[in-house]
Amino acid sequence: MPTTDFSTVSEFVALLGQLPAPDATALGAAKDRNEMLTKPPGALGRLEDLAIWYASWRGQAAPQVAAPQALVFAGNHGVSAQGVSAFPAEVTAQMVLNFEHGGAAINQLCQLAGANLGVHALDLDTPTADFTRGAAMDEAAFVKALKTGWSAVDPAADVLITGEMGIGNTTSAAAICTALFGGEAAEWAGRGTGVDDAGLARKAEVISTAIAFHGETLADPIEVLRRLGGRELAAMVGAITRARMLSIPVILDGFICSAAVATLNAAQPGALDHCVAGHVSAESAHQKLLEEMGLTPLLSLGMRLGEGSGAALAINILKGAIACHSGMATFAEAGVSEG
Repeated sequence: MPTTDFSTVSEFVALLGQLPAPDATALGAAKDRNEMLTKPPGALGRLEDLAIWYASWRGQAAPQVAAPQALVFAGNHGVSAQGVSAFPAEVTAQMVLNFEHGGAAINQLCQLAGANLGVHALDLDTPTADFTRGAAMDEAAFVKALKTGWSAVDPAADVLITGEMGIGNTTSAAAICTALFGGEAAEWAGRGTGVDDAGLARKAEVISTAIAFHGETLADPIEVLRRLGGRELAAMVGAITRARMLSIPVILDGFICSAAVATLNAAQPGALDHCVAGHVSAESAHQKLLEEMGLTPLLSLGMRLGEGSGAALAINILKGAIACHSGMATFAEAGVSEG
């Protein structure tokens, strides 16, 4: 049995070498079932692939989606003091209250999808360090954030989504992408909460400064997350890794979530095999990031809210795929002649 906990970064990295694979028996049985359903081969398109993928991780040929879990993590970023966002850092805490009172978009979308929503604020009174001058988190803070996400996952959940709130976190996400994939900072920096042209240029300059400052330490993907990430990004990584250990499929949200888990993908090839991209957001670099990771989004609706909103909406697509896969009759059951 793989180790199921960690207390240091090195122990967390060691876990990435113990990630479970999908259930090969369930995978084969789900493919066989799909071929017998009352429809022409491939007629449901990506819904068929989605259902088979889900079945392989749940270990059942005809699974159900009955217990979705949504986790929203909030953190504040020291780099936001450099004017990289159109909103002040106080908005993070204000939005956490809105989540807790049920007033945000994610609350409505989770209710629609039947998802249990948990909101976790991570030391909002202590922003991460400005990553142009040092590592965003020391090891203790980083491990604490990873473990917050890890511990938040409900083992009884059958699909997980993670979302975030944190003024300045699109700058963090763009810095991570620049470190992992190269190119100019301006290629990865987007408008986030709606910065003007001057703000966008400042954002790219801040990212370039950070990349130069940290230098060769950024060759380690998990170190990239510690140095350039935020508590909420690390918490998402912790939660998504825990979901893998529990064979819980994950629907990824937008640019920030995708950037966070790109560090996992770089550290351990195949680490995101239990994940699908819920949507491609309107944040300018998200499509490029998904292509770098070989992920094709389920939805493209021009959303750029964060919170896990795109992934929450995509739960309904997964439910549709599973409803057809597990609920449809086979040709033999329906007495329909096969072509």
